[in-house]
Amino acid sequence: MASVKQVQVTFDCAEPERVARFWCEVLEYVVPPPPDGFATWDDFDRRLPPEEQGSAFACIDPSGVGPRLFFQRVPEGKVVKNRLHLDVRVGTGLVGTERLAVLEAEGTRLVALGGVRVRLLLADGHNESCLVMQDIEGNEFCLD
Repeated sequence: MASVKQVQVTFDCAEPERVARFWCEVLEYVVPPPPDGFATWDDFDRRLPPEEQGSAFACIDPSGVGPRLFFQRVPEGKVVKNRLHLDVRVGTGLVGTERLAVLEAEGTRLVALGGVRVRLLLADGHNESCLVMQDIEGNEFCLD
């Protein structure tokens, strides 16, 4: 019997809403509506105990195709390289200078949003070029 499973990608971070809004911009995601009975997420958040306020945030693909992204506050900072990262597919089907131009343009847009450019990995005969970046809290991801 086949089953379909949904996937949510969860980020540990210091400032969940700030990181979530960065990823909304990267992926053209949106903030889901607040739970029933609340006009805004701020209204919902205010009903939580003080130590839980601002501890989580999420964003979703408005088309419903991509996974939900969930951001949860953790006390420790990031200290090592991610064991898992997102590949943001901006250059699919492109090669050579055309691909590099798209990667550079998107990298420039994301740096303006607070992302950090880490390094450009050029095509090597097995893999196409990709641009390694970090989000606003240092989580690595690739533009490819």
